Amino acid sequence: MKRCALFLATALVSVAAAGGAWAQAKKELTFAHQDMMNPLRVAMVNGEVEKTTGYKVNWKQFAGGGDVIKAMASGDVAIGEAGSSPIAAAVSQGIDVELFWILEDIADAEALVVRNGSGINAPQDLKGKKLAVPFVSTTHFHALFALEQFGIPANAVQVINLRPPEIAAAWERGDLDATFIWDPVLAKVKKNGKVLIASGLLSSWGKATFDGLIVQKKFAKEHPDFMVGLVKVLAANDAAYVKNKAAWDPKSPQVAAVAKITGAKPEDVPAGMALYGFPDLAAQASATWLGGGKDGGAAKALAATSAFLKDQKRIDKLLPDYGAAVNPAFVQKAMGK
Repeated sequence: MKRCALFLATALVSVAAAGGAWAQAKKELTFAHQDMMNPLRVAMVNGEVEKTTGYKVNWKQFAGGGDVIKAMASGDVAIGEAGSSPIAAAVSQGIDVELFWILEDIADAEALVVRNGSGINAPQDLKGKKLAVPFVSTTHFHALFALEQFGIPANAVQVINLRPPEIAAAWERGDLDATFIWDPVLAKVKKNGKVLIASGLLSSWGKATFDGLIVQKKFAKEHPDFMVGLVKVLAANDAAYVKNKAAWDPKSPQVAAVAKITGAKPEDVPAGMALYGFPDLAAQASATWLGGGKDGGAAKALAATSAFLKDQKRIDKLLPDYGAAVNPAFVQKAMGK
C-alpha cells in the first residue's frame, strides 16, 4: 500500500541538497510506485502522463511505503505512492512533503487472513500465533487496532515484520499462521486461507486508512502545471474504471497493464481492484478527503495514525495540525476552481 518500514530520520538532511537537481532538470522526475492495483497503472504503461505533461517520468518500483519515504527524504524521488501510515510518519518526522491525491480508499482491499489448518477460527485464537505484517504500514496499524478491539494484548501474538514479497514466500513455506496484507499477495494467501476481518470494517470503527500520492513541496511549487496535468490523468483513468468496470476483464488491455506493473495474475486483478474505492475529483476536494483543513477526512486519518505510531514509539511527537500536510489545490485547479 506500499506502506511498510519506517524511514531513517537522518535522511532528512539530504533533501535540501537535492533541491537544485529539480531546478536543473525542469521536465524530468522520478515517481516511486508500489504494487497496488489501480487505474494509474494503465497510464504508466501507455505513457499518458508523459504525453499530457511533456515531462519525462522515471517510474521506479519500491517494495513498501517506508522505502518510498526514505527515497523521498534523500531527494531521489519527487512523487511517491504510500499508505496513510508511512505518510503520517513522514510528515510527523518533518519530511517536507504533502498529500495531494487519494490513490485508493483501501476499504476491503486489505484483510487479515488466517492459514487453513492453523487452528484460528476466531480473533482470540490468534494468541501465540505468528502474524506477519509490514511494520509501520496501514495493515500494521489495523492489525494492532483489531487486537485492541478484541481485547488481545499485542505481545500475546507473534507479530513479525515482513515486506509483501517476503510474506508471500513465508506463506508458501508454511512459516506463518496469519497475515494482514493487500493484493497481489492477498489473492495468493486467500487460496490457502480465510479472511478473519477486513480493513473496511475496522475503518468503520473509526480508524480509516488510504493509499495516497505525496510530493516534495519544493517540486510541487516549482512545477504546478505538471501537478495539475498529473491530477487530470489520475482522475480520467479512475473515472474510466469506475464507469465501466465490466470492461476490465482478465483479457483486457487495462488489466494487462495492471498485471504488468504489479506482478499480479490477470485473473486476480478485477476482483482485487473491486475491493478498493477510487474517489472522483469532487470527492477528493471535499472534506471527506483532501478538503476541510484540520477537520478533513485525510487530515483526521493522518492524526489518528500518528497517535498510533507514537504509542508504538515509531515517532517522537505529534503535529498540532495534520491539515498542513494535505493540499487540495491541484485537485481544485484540475476542476477549474
